[in-house]
Amino acid sequence: MTVQNDKPVHADAPRPANPAQGGPVPLPTQPKPVPASQPPAAKPAAAQPAAAQPNPAAGGTAAPRPVPAAPGRPVPQMPPPQAPVKPAASTARLKPRHLGVAASFVLIVLLPILVSTWYLYARAEDQYASYMGFTVRSESGVSPSELLGGLTSLVGSTSSTGNDTDILYKFIQSHDLVQRIDDRLDLRAIWSKPENDPVFAYTGNNSLEDLLSEWERKVRVYYDEGMIDLRVVAFDPKDAQAITQAIYDESTILVNELNAVAREDALRYARNDLDQALERLRSARQAMTEFRNRHQLVDPAADVAGQAGVVSTLQAQLAEQLVALGLLQANAQENDPRIEQTQLRVDVIREQIAAERQKFGSETATGEALSEVVGQFESLMVDREFAEQTYVASLAAYDAARAEAARQTRYLAAYVKPTLAEDSEFPKRMKLLPLIGGFLLLIWIVGILTYYSLRDRR
Repeated sequence: MTVQNDKPVHADAPRPANPAQGGPVPLPTQPKPVPASQPPAAKPAAAQPAAAQPNPAAGGTAAPRPVPAAPGRPVPQMPPPQAPVKPAASTARLKPRHLGVAASFVLIVLLPILVSTWYLYARAEDQYASYMGFTVRSESGVSPSELLGGLTSLVGSTSSTGNDTDILYKFIQSHDLVQRIDDRLDLRAIWSKPENDPVFAYTGNNSLEDLLSEWERKVRVYYDEGMIDLRVVAFDPKDAQAITQAIYDESTILVNELNAVAREDALRYARNDLDQALERLRSARQAMTEFRNRHQLVDPAADVAGQAGVVSTLQAQLAEQLVALGLLQANAQENDPRIEQTQLRVDVIREQIAAERQKFGSETATGEALSEVVGQFESLMVDREFAEQTYVASLAAYDAARAEAARQTRYLAAYVKPTLAEDSEFPKRMKLLPLIGGFLLLIWIVGILTYYSLRDRR
């Protein structure tokens, strides 16, 4: 069956004339059955599948005609019906939540940016910056103690200085400096000059903590490898320069105070060491004097040395007499009187040597042996010599400390003097506006994403 003009037409019904050929369209003939033993004959041209031919009367293309199955082939199966296609999505429409997103963008992003722009260019006052850079220098020269051959090493005197730059870095950010400069320049009046600028002007009370918070906003300290750089901001360039100069002056005072403390400490320690060395020397000399008075000996070692010299002389004389006696005995007769006299001299010298040697172990006026007295005396001599060397070293250290105290060893060196600004640098409007816009946009995006994530989880 075919479709013609939206009406079904059976194959057996007569077909209308074909205007293109001027006659009826012949219907396809059915092929005759072929026996199984014979090979299939060639298909007639009418058995080929007919393509859809355009139907001018219907104004379109006619449906394809059914193709009869060839002999010996299975009948083709029609494909299963497909699932019905869902209707297309409807056109998107504007909903209240879309209007809320747009309104939130305006309120959170656009409106604050407009307000910030108006404030920065219409209400914010110009601010001027003053810059300064300085460091702490230290002088070191050859001290008198080093010229004396390092005698201070005997008392272990050392010299050490802390990192004064670190102290200054903390001092510039301390309450003490803020209080000093406020008493000197009245920082509250300087930083609260603009009356219509509550954002950048000082609006705190009279407490030192509020003033310190404003100090941290207006004064920036940069520290790098022992050098300190300052940037002070104020609404008047002369005020900024005055604050910077005041910081430099107060820092110089602090360095001088550190110098004074170091000098006083060095002098005090050196004076204490000198006093102790002097007292020790006095004690050693007093002990030596008492020893001599008690034993009635000025120098027992000298007495022993003298006695040793006498014994040595006697021994030399004894040797001469023994030689003479030997010569007489060899050359003279036995009853020669010279032999008797020489023998007598030898005996006397021997007795004298024995007597002198006995004096080394004899007792002194205090009943002590001379050898013990000499040992005590040598010990006192060692103590006195050490006390004298210690006193000399302490005196040299004291002279060196006094020489160091007479000059300023540490001072503040400014490599950038406080500058006077000619043009305003703050507030940096072209940097603040993009930062404000970026943060506001980020906040808005996070809020919208959070809203839709919570909405999709319902």
